[in-house]
Amino acid sequence: MSLSVYEKEAIVAMEKRYRATFVNSLSGFKSANLLGTSDTNQQTNLCIVSSAFHLGANPALMGVIIRPDTVPRDTLENIRATGFYTLNHVQKEMIVAAHQTSARYPHDISEFDQVGLTPLWREKFGAPFVQEAAIRLGLVLREEHTMAINGTHLLVGEIIEAHVPDSCVSEDGFVDIEQAGTVALSGLDCYHTASRVGRLSYAKPDCQPEWLD
Repeated sequence: MSLSVYEKEAIVAMEKRYRATFVNSLSGFKSANLLGTSDTNQQTNLCIVSSAFHLGANPALMGVIIRPDTVPRDTLENIRATGFYTLNHVQKEMIVAAHQTSARYPHDISEFDQVGLTPLWREKFGAPFVQEAAIRLGLVLREEHTMAINGTHLLVGEIIEAHVPDSCVSEDGFVDIEQAGTVALSGLDCYHTASRVGRLSYAKPDCQPEWLD
């Protein structure tokens, strides 16, 4: 396999869309989540994100990166207005619908309606879940940070609801997202199903890890 080295100057010189596709592919496999929000009038919004990541377990925190709000960002504005949002795992049978939520619909048009997914409301929670998703997380915004380097927004949310199939949670708390049917993303538009290699034992300096399954 031949290998090319792309230095900064070569990356900067790439055509805009080519560079976005190229750089987005470099981070490897990413999570595929549908981010559900609503404005204060319960006008729903849904968009696919690949930037959600774990931040801590106590409290249970997740981060997500939202693009700069130099143009209208309904997702960001809704979260700022209500403080609530959901992250819903994408499954294989949802891929086409999930991907279509990246289209730029007007504010008064719900992506739920346009792509055929179902909003699921929970009492006292101000954002819709995706009913079709096997794993659903309800979050409350705790912090927002604007990144000086590129204007993106880091949202820090606390998980206050987690909807997970009983069959996917092991005795030690491990959530088997492969069994749940969760898919992954690479780049901007390539979707992957998961295939387990195996779990390893807790790493310690005085012994080699062992395969648990």
